[in-house]
Amino acid sequence: MARVAVTSPLPGTALERLAQEHEVVIRNGPPLSGSELADFVGDAEALICLLADRVTAELFASARNLQVVAVYAVGVNNVDLPAAFQAGVWVTNTPDVLTDATADLTMALLLAVTRRVVEGDRFVREGRFTGWTPDLLLGRGLAGKLLGIVGFGRIGQAVARRAQAFGMRVAYHSRRPHPEVGLPDLIFEPRLDELLAQADVVSLHCPLTPETRHLINRERLFRMKKGAFLVNAARGEVVDEAALVEALTSGHLAGAGLDVYEHEPQVHPGLLRLSNVVLLPHLGSATRETREAMADLVVDNVRAVLAGKPPVTPVVGPGLPPAP
Repeated sequence: MARVAVTSPLPGTALERLAQEHEVVIRNGPPLSGSELADFVGDAEALICLLADRVTAELFASARNLQVVAVYAVGVNNVDLPAAFQAGVWVTNTPDVLTDATADLTMALLLAVTRRVVEGDRFVREGRFTGWTPDLLLGRGLAGKLLGIVGFGRIGQAVARRAQAFGMRVAYHSRRPHPEVGLPDLIFEPRLDELLAQADVVSLHCPLTPETRHLINRERLFRMKKGAFLVNAARGEVVDEAALVEALTSGHLAGAGLDVYEHEPQVHPGLLRLSNVVLLPHLGSATRETREAMADLVVDNVRAVLAGKPPVTPVVGPGLPPAP
């Protein structure tokens, strides 16, 4: 029986299933610091963690029994991947199962900010609605508008399908074209700056890496089409938040829909003051079905490694190429 350290309770019954085979230790509280997390992991063979848990080289050096770090997310930017590779520890994530939920939420943000849904809700609740008028809270339609998708993995592609159903034209920027996607009339734009200059709405779906941190900086925000909207359901650090506030308050951008933040859970105070920004508390995968499926996949990965088998969805591990 192995020891499994879990940094947070998870939805569903997956952890109960795991506890039938192994000793499962679950904590419930805010994210631990590096040394505190290392102490919690101790001699455990497996760690199940959230994005907020920073799994550092120091932890790999101290957790000598560790065989697998199973991240309850698609992104693994919270894990020192080269250190995991050097330590011979598997790192896994939860792709695929949250694609539809995150794509749905992206469209919800897009609609909310372009059609001023949150402003309208507040308008009614504050007792200011006195009757229909032709110019009340006019927003922007989507049909015929160009959606620029930055990052065209599973979620970006799912957003493209949904956007086309709303009559939007879709262009995307990624490292390579994706002709295998099979969607009609897709435009591949290898030049990010050109995509930003043309799109009516820019939606971010790239992973957080050293190359993508502040990918959308001040220069690129002001390179965007005047009156455009920015939607981010990827990672907050992809956007320079202070520069985004400047672009919004200056009137260069018409609005933004954000599910993630540069210094999460803190939100730039300038964003909180703006009525043309929709702010959500990192709800991309927040459906009951999705979160339970993520827990099932995390546990399946751990069970496989502890049984001496390769995990279901590996990112780093023995026999794989070195971590980037």
